[in-house]
Amino acid sequence: MSSTEKPAAPTPRRKPGRHRGEGQWAMGHFTPLNGNEQFKKDDDSLNVRTRIETIYSKRGFDSIDPNDLRGRMRWWGLYTQRKPGIDGGKTAVLEPEELDDRYFMMRVRIDGGKLTTSQLRAIGEVSEQYARGTADITDRQNVQMHWIRIEDVPAIWEKLEAVGLSTTEACGDCPRVIIGSPVAGIAADEIVDGTPAVDEIHERYIGSPEFSNLPRKFKTAISGSPVQDVVHEINDIAFVGVEHPEHGPGFDLWVGGGLSTNPRLAERLGAWVPLGEVADVWAGVVGIFRDYGYRRLRTRARLKFLMADWGPAKFRQVLEDEYLRRPLLDGPAPAEPSSRWRDHIGVHPQQDGRFYIGFAPRVGRVDGSTLAKIAELAEAHGSGRVRTTVEQKMIVLDVEGDRVESLTAGLEALDFQVHPSPFRRGTMACTGIEFCKLAIVETKARGATLIDELEHRLPDFDEPLTININGCPNACARIQTADIGLKGQLMLDADGNQVEGYQVHLGGALGLDAGFGRKVRGLKVTSAELPDYVERVLGRFQEEREDGERFATWAARADAESLS
Repeated sequence: MSSTEKPAAPTPRRKPGRHRGEGQWAMGHFTPLNGNEQFKKDDDSLNVRTRIETIYSKRGFDSIDPNDLRGRMRWWGLYTQRKPGIDGGKTAVLEPEELDDRYFMMRVRIDGGKLTTSQLRAIGEVSEQYARGTADITDRQNVQMHWIRIEDVPAIWEKLEAVGLSTTEACGDCPRVIIGSPVAGIAADEIVDGTPAVDEIHERYIGSPEFSNLPRKFKTAISGSPVQDVVHEINDIAFVGVEHPEHGPGFDLWVGGGLSTNPRLAERLGAWVPLGEVADVWAGVVGIFRDYGYRRLRTRARLKFLMADWGPAKFRQVLEDEYLRRPLLDGPAPAEPSSRWRDHIGVHPQQDGRFYIGFAPRVGRVDGSTLAKIAELAEAHGSGRVRTTVEQKMIVLDVEGDRVESLTAGLEALDFQVHPSPFRRGTMACTGIEFCKLAIVETKARGATLIDELEHRLPDFDEPLTININGCPNACARIQTADIGLKGQLMLDADGNQVEGYQVHLGGALGLDAGFGRKVRGLKVTSAELPDYVERVLGRFQEEREDGERFATWAARADAESLS
């Protein structure tokens, strides 16, 4: 080294310490990396029920610990609802306590959409007595009520549990409702009845500490229907009915789907699962999520991110080697859906010669007194069973042939259409700004008005079509997978005024050619202009479509001018 050269600077030494990684328990990273992980470690969220019953319901809203209020109470189906009068522009800037009302949304868990008329009547009574008559059917087969006071929660639980219903793990970082075919064990064309698997999972694992602390929520779908009626492509785990050439009817296993701001379709593991092994395989997949799921960032804590990094081959290998301790059988992929509509609306034959009748409320909005009337109407026509669907619809089962016409008339007298227009049938909406703290715009009333407008303007339109309206970017109403998906946002109208509006997604689909809708640059529409826009784009579809072409296929190839 010459006298003019300087010695190389020493390499800085890292401070000793353990790499936190992604917070994966299986990698030894147990230190909570955010507030949600901390409160879950401090106390199992299922334990909050005792405090609700013994402290909060007696001392009132102000006595609730913040970690219980905005955290653990979700495990019992309770979220604070949005304080009235807060506009969408303040959603992202106010603190949680500023958005919180002193009332709750309560979600009733309805696994597989299965309800007796006694259970439906009980929900209606709770709605009328404690929830100001509110009751919405969700796109995950649950019923949500609003205006719930903490003082009334124990009495509501007592009433629901007396008829076999609960709110256990209806929300939270846990296994949420198991959606299932609403006509499982009923439909004449069924491949396999998934009801025993739904029941076994519920009995063994729901409310168990084994899976009460997951990185985020976990969504399950099980269906043996050939119409593929549980949106299996966008669940964390899904079991899809298939016929194995050697082993008979069973399920094809899908993992890693989800929407929100980073949508991803589930992937097949290529494994065939017999009915009797569904619960064990389900527990293995949930175990992987619990142990290997990312807990550092909430935005990356869903199973879809782990699947994206691992891929289906590694995921299946870990499932077999570490959790099941045995290989899974290879199996065939499901056939294409047997129908373009997956909602069971209309009159359909059952296996036993009777009929089930599916009908359409407006965007899932009902009320407590109407739920009671549905129960009474079903019973008067010989049925003690009803179902909810993932399309915010309902079904009455077990109707004799000579009573179908009378029940249909009774339902339509309540404004529930058995033979609805494509717009009534295909439009869904999330809760929206009326009650949701994340929402930016109104949705339910907007959806109902849009249905009326389109039925008036396009009375002869008869193509299957989905219009999904969401109040924020989180996709509770599945905007990315709709023919026309509408994501709520604030925008400027032609006069420069800030108004409610929507970013438009076009051509999304599930089932045949599943995929996410396209966003055309700058394509936004105000709420006031929405009926004009939808009428215009559907008119262009009718003008430009090829014979038999679906809207989603046309939207994928149409130019920006046709879609604007």
